Amino acid sequence: MTTLHRATGPELTAADLYAILRLRSDVFVVEQDCVYADIDGLDLLPETRHLWLTSDAEVVACLRVLAEPGGGSRIGRVVTAKSARGQGLAAQLMAAALEGASGEFVLDAQTYAQQLYARFGFVVEGEEFLEDGIPHVTMRRKG
Repeated sequence: MTTLHRATGPELTAADLYAILRLRSDVFVVEQDCVYADIDGLDLLPETRHLWLTSDAEVVACLRVLAEPGGGSRIGRVVTAKSARGQGLAAQLMAAALEGASGEFVLDAQTYAQQLYARFGFVVEGEEFLEDGIPHVTMRRKG
């Protein structure tokens, strides 16, 4: 059983932010071997929305939604703990992030995951590119 949590940047507690950053580091930096600046100054902005799932008080999946300059939203940092994969948690987070939302959404998907996002109306835009050595595609959902 998982519990869905939502918070804007300023609403995040230190413990929640720590748990989210730890999961992102465990997967993106350690497991996927991508050294990048995850702490980019965007997590605590008032317009940033965070959604995460916990199981037994542990963060097992999360994502964030950023305001795009000029309008629309960008979904990013979609991640699921290795121990929790295959349970549909990323899809659950995507559904929650898009629920009742209007406007355009964009994301950069790891290529292997594009079918997940296509289920929510995202369409590939442009060519595949490498980000931190991992193939990605930009995907957009019109509002």
